[in-house]
Amino acid sequence: MTATTIRQSEALPEAYPDAPESLSTAAAAIADTVWQRIESYVAHRWTPRNVMWIVEGPGEWAPPLTPATFIDVSVWQDDAWAAVALAPSPLGGFVLPGCGPYRIDTTVGDTEDDPPAAVIEAFRRLAEYMVAKPGKPGARSERITAGSISLSHTRSEAWTAQAIQNSGAADLLRPFRKV
Repeated sequence: MTATTIRQSEALPEAYPDAPESLSTAAAAIADTVWQRIESYVAHRWTPRNVMWIVEGPGEWAPPLTPATFIDVSVWQDDAWAAVALAPSPLGGFVLPGCGPYRIDTTVGDTEDDPPAAVIEAFRRLAEYMVAKPGKPGARSERITAGSISLSHTRSEAWTAQAIQNSGAADLLRPFRKV
């Protein structure tokens, strides 16, 4: 049986990893935004931050973000949170004996390793894609004519919402999607 996560509260990190040096000036200027987009897509964190989960049991529970270092586990009893010691789970979390709810406080994020090369390349692709000139704001298509040469371009209205897929970053981030 598996316990259910009913709430996740993730704090912002003090800083994100450094942007690659090979970025354009415009792409480097949105580095934090790009990291936030990447982190919303994957389950791995490269800089530490506090994450708290509220979980209902009974059953096994493992953190949906990685790497996680457990700080405190509490159970709701008699209108207050009370510290509780739980048995470790083979999945890297805990075995929750009762219904709870349980509050699991952790630090999530890697403090020693830089993001792997695939993640840095995904960052570069996404950042450059996000700062690419879309043409006239809100335009679906644009046509440029210079003498006898004409160039037309049609873009989906959702091109920025699909940036992580259209830039090629999603393929590089696939191994980091699940814990």
